[in-house]
Amino acid sequence: MSERVPMNSTKKLFRIVEELRERNGARVSELATSLDLPKSTIHRHLKTLEKLEYAMKAGDIYHVGSQFLYVGTAVHNRESAYAHIEPRIKELASETEERVQFMIEEHGYMIYVHRETGAHAVQTNTQLGKQMPIHATSGGKAILAEMTDEEVSDIIERRGLPKITENTITDEGEFFDELQEIRENGVSYNDQEYIDGLRSVSVPVVKPSGRPLGAIGISGPLNRFKDDIYRQELPDKLLGVVNEVELNMKYS
Repeated sequence: MSERVPMNSTKKLFRIVEELRERNGARVSELATSLDLPKSTIHRHLKTLEKLEYAMKAGDIYHVGSQFLYVGTAVHNRESAYAHIEPRIKELASETEERVQFMIEEHGYMIYVHRETGAHAVQTNTQLGKQMPIHATSGGKAILAEMTDEEVSDIIERRGLPKITENTITDEGEFFDELQEIRENGVSYNDQEYIDGLRSVSVPVVKPSGRPLGAIGISGPLNRFKDDIYRQELPDKLLGVVNEVELNMKYS
C-alpha cells in the first residue's frame, strides 16, 4: 500500500502537467473538471510545481514552467552522435525545402528529437517529444527494421498496429514483410499511413555497435513526393547523409 500511494500521486502530478501543456495554461477549476479530480488535489500539486519552479502562475491561470524546457534539452545531449545529426538536418531542410526530422524509439513509440522545416514544408501536428505511432511512420519502421523480430513483436504486443488511415499496415505478417524489405534496401517509406496526402521516406542511423540510434526522414505532400523524387532522389540524399553520420560516429 505504501508504494501504491506515492505512485498514484505521481501519476496525478504528471496528468496535471500534461493537461497544462495540452491546454496551454488552465485554471484550477478547469483542470479539476477535465481530470475529474478534487480542486484541493489539483491546487496542492500545482503549488508544489510552482514552488519547484516547474509551473508558473499568471493571474489565476497556471502554465508549464520553463524548468521543463531546461530538463528537456538533456534529450538532445543524451547521445554524443546527436551533435553530428542536427547540422545535417538543417542542411537537408534548406536543400530540399521540405520538412526533415531525426527520430528515435522510446517505450515503443517514435519520438521526434530534431526537426527543421524548409521553405515549402507542410505543417502537421507533429511536435518535438510527442509520442507517435511507430508502425505508421517511415522513421519508426526504419528503426524497427534494425531491431530483432523478438524486439519488434514485443513492441507490437504493447502498442498494437492500430489503423490510422486507409493505408496503415495493420496485419502483423504484412508488417514484418515490409520490415524485411527495409532491411534489404536500407530505406523506409510511409505512403499516407499516418496522414492522408502526406508521404515520407527515412533511413535508419545505426551505432557502431550495430544497434539503432534512430532515423533521419523527409516528409512532404503527395503532389511533390512522387515517382523518382520519392523513390530515388530523396532516398539517395538520405543514404548519403546517414553514411556520413555513421562514419563520424565510428571515428570521432
